[in-house]
Amino acid sequence: MNQHQYTTQTEWTGNLGSGTESYDSYERNHIIRIKDKYADILASSDSNFRGDKSLYNPEELFLASLSSCHMLWYLHLCANKKINIIEYIDNAIGTMTVDRLGKGKFTEVVLNPTVKIENKDQEQEAIDLHHKANKMCFIANSCNFRIKHSVKIIT
Repeated sequence: MNQHQYTTQTEWTGNLGSGTESYDSYERNHIIRIKDKYADILASSDSNFRGDKSLYNPEELFLASLSSCHMLWYLHLCANKKINIIEYIDNAIGTMTVDRLGKGKFTEVVLNPTVKIENKDQEQEAIDLHHKANKMCFIANSCNFRIKHSVKIIT
């Protein structure tokens, strides 16, 4: 088995002077750093959980990870099948459910890729490759719920 290891650094920057003395005494802001990357990611919690809505939150980054991993596998599979992709845009939607105790989890993700292909005759194969891309996607394989797809192919 082939293994890959990834490292990140997360630094909390929300201490307003009294640490976590109380639930509303601190900000949820933090910086995510990855060695040798162009820029840090300025993040917070979702604004529903006292976060800064102008910053990225873990839920958005999770959804973006699913969407981009799927896209990268899809492009790879299309290139192997000689399906020329001209444009790819995904407007992904994720639903997180929080129970009465505050425990939350993603219960659904729908990827909504609009894909422009060069050859109209390859439209069905281009649609079908989304299913294979989902099976290959590292992030989707790490989820405990089904990832749905609503694909639109244009030529």
